[in-house]
Amino acid sequence: MSTNKHIDKICIIVVAITLIITILFMNGSSIGIAIADRVMGYETRLFSTDRVHTIDIVMNDWDSFIATCENEEYEVCNVIIDGEKCKNVGIRAKGNTSLSSVKSMGSERYSVKIEFDQYEKGENYHGLDKLCLNNLSQDNTMMKDYLSYVMMNDFGVDSPLCSYAYVTVNGEDWGLYLAVEGIEDSFLERNYGSNAGELYKPDSMNFGGGRGNGKDFDMGDFDFDFDSDSFEFEQMPPMPQRPEGFDGQNMPQIPGGGQMPGGFGGMGSADVKLQYIDDDPDSYPNIFDSAKTDVSKADKKRLISSLKNLSEYTDLENTLDIDEVLRYFVVHNFVVNGDSYTGSMIHNYYLHESGGKLAMIPWDYNLAFGTFQGGNASNAINDSIDEVLSDRPMQAWIFSDEQYTNQYHALYSEFIEKWFANGELEKLIADTAEMIRPYVEKDPTKFCTAEEFDAGVQTIKQFVSLRAEAVSRQLSGNTTAVETGDLNLSTMGSMGGMGGKGGQFDRDDMKGKDGQFDWKDMDGKMPERK
Repeated sequence: MSTNKHIDKICIIVVAITLIITILFMNGSSIGIAIADRVMGYETRLFSTDRVHTIDIVMNDWDSFIATCENEEYEVCNVIIDGEKCKNVGIRAKGNTSLSSVKSMGSERYSVKIEFDQYEKGENYHGLDKLCLNNLSQDNTMMKDYLSYVMMNDFGVDSPLCSYAYVTVNGEDWGLYLAVEGIEDSFLERNYGSNAGELYKPDSMNFGGGRGNGKDFDMGDFDFDFDSDSFEFEQMPPMPQRPEGFDGQNMPQIPGGGQMPGGFGGMGSADVKLQYIDDDPDSYPNIFDSAKTDVSKADKKRLISSLKNLSEYTDLENTLDIDEVLRYFVVHNFVVNGDSYTGSMIHNYYLHESGGKLAMIPWDYNLAFGTFQGGNASNAINDSIDEVLSDRPMQAWIFSDEQYTNQYHALYSEFIEKWFANGELEKLIADTAEMIRPYVEKDPTKFCTAEEFDAGVQTIKQFVSLRAEAVSRQLSGNTTAVETGDLNLSTMGSMGGMGGKGGQFDRDDMKGKDGQFDWKDMDGKMPERK
């Protein structure tokens, strides 16, 4: 009898301890216990980088899907990933303006998104809910995105996983793509666990940066006058967009003098620049309207409070994930990506917020390594790592205090040492090129020739070597620019070349009826290359 009583007591104690441990693990992050990132099955399957994976898209009417790709509507298909079949998944084209550029080049090689749970709730590929297949446009190296994400992940930045995949459609060759982890639920769970916080993809452009944002974009609305022999997108006029009813007044003062502008320089609005405007959530439509998680009033209030601290450079330790953001900007600035938060269009990034702390998540680096402009190699190679973008507080705070600047420089030195002391990045480029070249050769839809791929690989090797030298000089206080010789960035594929064969367009091929370039005179068609 006494034995039974003791057993009952022991059972009650065991149950109580189990409940306490469960509660601690469920709520550990809120009480200061670090919870390890969750290991997802898809990490070591589709996103292993030691080989090129295979993805076969099985679809009844592929031709009809291709013909209506610009609608960006999901249709049903099956996909076979490395021999494993996933049934009834959703597929749609992605890319907004790149959709129209692919079509105008007479190509059908669109980037696509695969949504595993589009039609059957809870379906996934070993935990993965969304997969992006990037068509490697504007990238003769086939590895600008890949290298950027590999370096981000290696340097401790929460970044999408990626790997190469050779895509077939109904068993027929389609081409070499980059498979990229979608930044949605599975990404959040992998990096942050069950208490993942909030996710946003700010964008104020009428083109690029999210489904539907490019629906009304028409290149015919822009006239370009050429003063040089090659087209550069920097010649595009600004396209400011203000939040409705916002007059741009009463912006916070920047420490050190001057007033933070209303956010209408360049091509991004104040909220996309992550400036504090006021306490009204309606003043931040380009953040909250593009939220990727369900956002409450409390979430909006908390984010606005963080933006206020960020813009005023106050309480930064509780406003930013300091180490994470610094690491992001080290890699981001090294690869010189003008098609981004630090560029003229101010987009192509995700914003993560948890407990009031902000961090950046990288996205879309196919125009990195100085190829967004596709112009002066010296400017890209010697691009300043310390330029202060005073209207973009998520970058400018680094230089608001010597402590943060020194921390940033220390991390930069660590990054350069890791990738260049023993030639690790050069080896990664060479090994990657060797792995994918057979697939590049047989790719029937690629945007460049195999010879242009080889030339692009050699150029990106030169770029990173010269860039590392330039950064090292800046870190040591040496202001002497690195000589770049005849390095031609457009060999890697650029915005000017629109990612197609032959590199950049010739200005004489692009003149309109009056001798000036005008998309309207081209009747929506891309000019022939010489």
